[in-house]
Amino acid sequence: MRVLLIDDHALFRFGLQELLERRGIEVVAVGDATAGLDMVARTAPDVVLLDMRMPGLTGLELLRQLRGASQSMPIAMLTTSAEERDVVESLQSGAQGYLLKDMEPDALIAALGEIVRGRTVVAPELAIVLAKAVQGEVKLARVDTGLADLTPREQEILCHLAEGQSNKAIARQLGISDGTVKLHVKAILRKLEVHSRVEAAVIAVERGLCERASARD
Repeated sequence: MRVLLIDDHALFRFGLQELLERRGIEVVAVGDATAGLDMVARTAPDVVLLDMRMPGLTGLELLRQLRGASQSMPIAMLTTSAEERDVVESLQSGAQGYLLKDMEPDALIAALGEIVRGRTVVAPELAIVLAKAVQGEVKLARVDTGLADLTPREQEILCHLAEGQSNKAIARQLGISDGTVKLHVKAILRKLEVHSRVEAAVIAVERGLCERASARD
């Protein structure tokens, strides 16, 4: 296995290079993203290990450049960051791995082997972070689907809810009965998969639903 290691921290870079080479892994190590970009073309590595935080061109920016240049070799981020945003953006940008610098050596080598074989590997400690991100994306998709399913009358009532109006006030303004408003509110909550009119109102405000409705009027 040939690894291209791109990391601006010299002590970490030298230490990891020595560790990997002791395990029979060929390593080319460079200290900045620009040199790494050149080395990718020259060395044709089996996998690129890329630091997230580097001065100048960051690891994430380099990842995007490599993918934009149709470089298809496996790339894994090797970082100290456990931030949800970093994990998600890296995977969405084409990384096949997101590994942490405090991993045990054997775990790192095993992860590299999996990545070279075409699998996506995320450090086990980040499984919860990744699960939360995925759940959040699913929830947002469901909300958008629910908003699209609302009838024009339900959208109108949702906007009144966003203004904090009661069922009685909404009924009076729209010229319908309290019972009819109540039925519409139940339908809105069901479609948006929320449990209260406050949650529904927050969604309307966050999505700018009523602003778009006003613009159309």
